Amino acid sequence: MKLIPKRTDLKFEHIHTVYFIGIGGIGMSAIARYFHAQGKVVKGYDKTQTQLTSKLEKEGIDVHYEDLGFKALQGLSVDNTLVVYTPAIPSKHKELNAFRDDEFLVIKRAKALGIISAEFETFAVAGTHGKTTTSSILTHVLNHSNEGCNAFIGGISSNYNSNCIINSNSSRVVVEADEFDRSFLQLSPNHAIVTSMDADHLDIYGSGDHLKDSFRDFMRLADSDGKLIVNSSLDVSGFNLGREVITYGFDDESADWVGSNIRYDQGKFYFDVKKGDQHWQDVEFGLPGIHNAENALAVFALCTTLGLGEELIRETFQSYLGVKRRFDFKIRNEELVYIDDYAHHPTEITSFLSSVRKLYPNKKITTVFQPHLFSRTRDFMDGFAESLSMSDELFLLDIYPARELPIDGITSDVLLDKVTIANKQMSSKEQIVADLKLSGKEVIVTVGAGDIDTCVEPITKAYS
Repeated sequence: MKLIPKRTDLKFEHIHTVYFIGIGGIGMSAIARYFHAQGKVVKGYDKTQTQLTSKLEKEGIDVHYEDLGFKALQGLSVDNTLVVYTPAIPSKHKELNAFRDDEFLVIKRAKALGIISAEFETFAVAGTHGKTTTSSILTHVLNHSNEGCNAFIGGISSNYNSNCIINSNSSRVVVEADEFDRSFLQLSPNHAIVTSMDADHLDIYGSGDHLKDSFRDFMRLADSDGKLIVNSSLDVSGFNLGREVITYGFDDESADWVGSNIRYDQGKFYFDVKKGDQHWQDVEFGLPGIHNAENALAVFALCTTLGLGEELIRETFQSYLGVKRRFDFKIRNEELVYIDDYAHHPTEITSFLSSVRKLYPNKKITTVFQPHLFSRTRDFMDGFAESLSMSDELFLLDIYPARELPIDGITSDVLLDKVTIANKQMSSKEQIVADLKLSGKEVIVTVGAGDIDTCVEPITKAYS
């Protein structure tokens, strides 16, 4: 496989080193692992040491945590070094600008993924919610088919303990198509799934309509000879796609593929599927949650349409273990259930808490939530308040800023005031275990996309 960037003097075989700025990001680390597996020297920077960056180091990838500026260029040649950065990196980052000033080839993560995936039959999964779980389900099914697959997933698959799956014998790749910064427009999908188009990333798009325009452009990139699978709740009638759109949805008879009869029995999760006169009953899926059943339905529709056998799909659904931080059970016994989830948008939180409530209708649900981004908290303040009010008890952490500076008047305290339940309070990463211990707990959930994951192990240990 050859990597051909804009500069013709830096083809894949000429690349010696790939340098990542923001290497600890879930999407960046997957690409870093891919290049490392191809025999390239991989190194890079990240702001914070995490379990993921530590694992990269153990795999032989050099990671540092200080912005070295021009010192980062030492020992690197402009003739054989590719620099990949994430758009989450601030524009004033010293290393990023040093590489640019010395005229290294510097490309965004999305461009690197687009170049790589262009060499494969690409299965792209897009959506403001559900894309990580859906892409990991699809990966698990395809990986057990005769052709196998490669994959770049936006989370750590519990089945493979990685976000990057490399199969040198396969010509297929599953990629998570990220709408942030319009990254997914760098892809050339043969087949695509679109799970959702809820307003998000308004700091990038400005409005929900502009976000939908970007999804329309992504759908137009899908190969007309391939399959385009779209959630039936999404109105794409005005997109003028000029091609067949296959729809799926639960309890929606207007959809091409209809899921129904979701049930949880003896610790297992089931649903039925119908397409026209065809029926598939008692499809067992390894991960609970209404939204996860819908993600599985999308994969069922695509894989069946492509000719994969029913037995293969059923078997892989049964053995699917999920994605870390997606409905991730940490403790599960009669006394206590503890679930960790990445939900960071009101729609996601509502779906997640609704599923938890359905599983444990008579138990007290205690939510620990960390808002992600000042702009997202501002744009969806009322939605967050409404979704979090589905809890019986709430501990709210300060907003995780990520790439942003504070916005005047946008704080977790303001959000807490809008939450309508009485049993609510502020907490912190340092204090949360002690706060949780003060009263009896039946179901604990940690929710958020920032660094709330650093609380997971302490909470788990405290109750184990």
